[in-house]
Amino acid sequence: MSSLIKYPRTSHLPWSPGGTSDDAFLADVSQFHGREVVVTEKMDGENTTMYPDAIHARSVDGRHHPSRDWVKALHGGIAHQIPEGWRLCGENVYAQHSVRYDRLASYFYLFSIWTEENVALSWDDTLDWAERLGLVTVPELYRGPYDQDFVESLTIDTSTQEGYVVRVVDSFEFSEFSRSLAKWVRKGHVQTDQHWMFAEIIPNQLAPSA
Repeated sequence: MSSLIKYPRTSHLPWSPGGTSDDAFLADVSQFHGREVVVTEKMDGENTTMYPDAIHARSVDGRHHPSRDWVKALHGGIAHQIPEGWRLCGENVYAQHSVRYDRLASYFYLFSIWTEENVALSWDDTLDWAERLGLVTVPELYRGPYDQDFVESLTIDTSTQEGYVVRVVDSFEFSEFSRSLAKWVRKGHVQTDQHWMFAEIIPNQLAPSA
């Protein structure tokens, strides 16, 4: 069985309003200067990792939860196409958490792929593999040279979007994770009194074309 690897916690950008005292913040964004980046929507779901022979949430636990049934079925259909030692990371958005989605392209949004050498594929290679596997990737909001003013001025509809993630377009090693991406999260993004896993499951809605 594959060696399970927990997806790291992503640091907040300095101007992210949604961080808590437990979260890490970048002191500055010099790591992005002079780099090509892609800014993608941060989906409000459950972080999920798929291997050729395993699947787990961020906590790497084996607990059953009905909200995971759909993504487990998806994994069952593509697992044989995942190269040995690789893993796919994305967001399981089947169950409503704090954001209500009503036009999803899928219940699973891929955001990174890691090789047997623990290297994240470049964004272009990630898109190529997503097409090969028939997976949807997180929506792109911007791609190009890192532009501080532009990124800070991105307009996010906080009623329907949790935030965004800035990542370098190039591939990077696992040890470079904290220097390769960071997130902006809306203020008060957790707006429920009860943890979603213990609440009634309310499925998000797929778009008619999905």
